[in-house]
Amino acid sequence: MGKPTGFKEFQREVVPYRDPLDRANDFLEIFTEAPVDQLTTQGARCMDCGVPFCQSNNGCPIDNLIPEWNDLVYRGRWRDALNRLHKTNNFPEFTGRTCPAPCEGACVLGITNPPVTIKNIENAIVDRGWEEGWILPQPAEEPTGKTVAIVGSGPSGLAAAQQLCRAGHDVTVYERADRIGGLLMYGIPNMKLDKYVVERRVQQMRDEGVNFVTNTHIGQEENFAPGHMTQIMLERGIKIKFVDPQHLVDEFDAVLLCTGATKPFDPTGRAAGRDLAGIHFAMDFLTRNTKSLMDGDLHAAKHVDDKFLSAAGKNVVVIGGGDTGADCIGTSLRHGATSIVNFELLNKPPAERAEGNPWPEWPRVYRVDYSHAEVEAKTGNDPRNYNLLTKEFVDDGKGNVVGVRTVQVDWSKPQGQAPFTEIDDSEKVWPAELVLLATGFVGPELGIGDMLELETQNPRGNWQTFKAEHSEFTTNQEGIFAAGDCRRGQSLVVWAINEGRGAARAVDEYLMGVTSMPAPGLNLPQQVV
Repeated sequence: MGKPTGFKEFQREVVPYRDPLDRANDFLEIFTEAPVDQLTTQGARCMDCGVPFCQSNNGCPIDNLIPEWNDLVYRGRWRDALNRLHKTNNFPEFTGRTCPAPCEGACVLGITNPPVTIKNIENAIVDRGWEEGWILPQPAEEPTGKTVAIVGSGPSGLAAAQQLCRAGHDVTVYERADRIGGLLMYGIPNMKLDKYVVERRVQQMRDEGVNFVTNTHIGQEENFAPGHMTQIMLERGIKIKFVDPQHLVDEFDAVLLCTGATKPFDPTGRAAGRDLAGIHFAMDFLTRNTKSLMDGDLHAAKHVDDKFLSAAGKNVVVIGGGDTGADCIGTSLRHGATSIVNFELLNKPPAERAEGNPWPEWPRVYRVDYSHAEVEAKTGNDPRNYNLLTKEFVDDGKGNVVGVRTVQVDWSKPQGQAPFTEIDDSEKVWPAELVLLATGFVGPELGIGDMLELETQNPRGNWQTFKAEHSEFTTNQEGIFAAGDCRRGQSLVVWAINEGRGAARAVDEYLMGVTSMPAPGLNLPQQVV
């Protein structure tokens, strides 16, 4: 694949982000456009490696035909590359922007050299496809007369909807928010995934025949906690329709749950002062911000109202790393925060793979995300602080948080049941008027499952998800399926697409008795990056 000697002749050259000092002032996408010759050169680095681990168990969950489209880009056959890309991935523009690229971690070239810039090439292929007008609606040739309801319009729900609609089924997607996209719309900030990119693909699906129903909560009307998507909509005076899930079961031939894993994990729940004002879950912060921007002028960074959580003029503490923590940092910086620090409980990762983290596993190494670079460019300091355990949230005497008390921990010295030891005399109070918890999720909201009497499973300790086997996606109730994070737990966009495509195949086979849909990654392990 590529040029036989390209991996020896050319060095890895990634497509750069915009200048950090410039991009930190707006919510425009951080990406720049790569010259075509750079992309063809990078495609030439793809080796004829024999066994392409990039699309193996440790690489791409949707089995992207990576060496094939790398080779086609090298040869200037961009439209053919797009066709190969769409063979396995409904939404390359989503993964090309948001995926951490486990494929690059499994690249054979990466054993001895920097891997191929797979993610950059993928994103460039699909962007060119849109620019050239190659991506068009693909409506079904013949309707089947079968109806499918999908609950949730995140990446798994959208992938399943597109596959099932193209197979000829009448598909209706229900979303409780006012815009389609789920996590893609409100959970990922615009600078990392421009909402036009999501809306463009949704419009293609509308043109193919998918029915989208927004402002509709499938489940009981109840008192939702602050930060819950339905509560955010209600606060803005948006009328929400509540629908009993049994109605969908009665009215449709099949029901697919793609509700995501939206129940937050709160490791600080027992810390003193946890109920103080100014402490919020990350998704509440990110959702309110994007909602207010989209209702106003997103590209001019003008919020339409004051219902978002502003970091302007505040000392911000983000607890938890990962993509969500990085997005909280980047959003707070754009608001005009006075200071931003990020607490991570674990050790600082090594610069290179550790002995216990061999290729082709996902490399657990030190990385600088877009927002870390932005804060460092503005302040001279990386915002991350490692080996910190949150002990207490400090009260200002009026019920508001003004600080976070931490202690350093030593992971080399376990103590009792704890995997670490608290270091004596290492306590510190950090100023904070806004604390954001980017600490992950423990599974889906189970209300809809309780109403339908669905069985649950515990894939990670006490975290519950809907019980359904990968490749089958069937629950204990006839005609009800589950896929995505609500089935396997919090994971990546690319895994959600895998699940959506797999569930579509299972639903199609259930409805028609046979199916010709592809079976993506059915033998892949349940690993989470």
